[in-house]
Amino acid sequence: MERSSADLSDLSLDQLVELERRADERAEADEAAARESDTADDELLLPWWQRPFNIVVLVVTGALLAGIVGWAIGDSGDVPAHNEVDTGFLQDMRVHHEQAVLMSVIYRSRPDIDPGMNTVARSIIQGQNIEIGRMIQMLRTLGEAEANESGTSMLWMSMVAEDDQMPGMASEAELDELAASEGRVADIMFADLMIEHHFGGIEMAEFAVQNAEYDEVLLFAESMAHAQESEIREMLDVIAAGMDEVEVQEGQG
Repeated sequence: MERSSADLSDLSLDQLVELERRADERAEADEAAARESDTADDELLLPWWQRPFNIVVLVVTGALLAGIVGWAIGDSGDVPAHNEVDTGFLQDMRVHHEQAVLMSVIYRSRPDIDPGMNTVARSIIQGQNIEIGRMIQMLRTLGEAEANESGTSMLWMSMVAEDDQMPGMASEAELDELAASEGRVADIMFADLMIEHHFGGIEMAEFAVQNAEYDEVLLFAESMAHAQESEIREMLDVIAAGMDEVEVQEGQG
């Protein structure tokens, strides 16, 4: 409580000195409290990125993230171990499949063809188009060209051939003849050409199974060989059924 000037005039000199000393102490205490308050306010208002602890956390986190990203980039760039058989088989079999698809499309365009053989041809188009996609993807994974650009095929099997001379490949003349056929003649011609084509593909696949290095190629080649063996049996069954029907008709005639 503050004293009036009248009250102060009644105090002795010692009392006045004591009052002044206490006033000075209170003033010093108030200044110290103000300084502490200012310091606390400064700490509270300090931006988060300037706080020492946060800086350390950011540096450590950044180093960890950089290491993880570097590992991921390096790992994604790793090319699986493979050899020339892997590459050659995929590139040449892609061309081999493309002709099988073309042959099937030509056959299905012909009039009066057998429904059963038509189903086999449709299955070949669908299945081998899917396998062509798989081969392209595996070539990309291996860091190899998607197609054989050398102009020479079958080197991976120690053979030298043009694309149309690979095992089982039909000639241009044979494809033209198929395109001009119809009915029962088209059925038999397609079966003959495709069975020969499949036997050539199986030969190539079996060589890959024995000599390729990349596991995905080994599994793919093995699966492909089994699928083509199954399709050969289907075509033979269709032809046999057609022959039986012809014999029955001739007998009735």
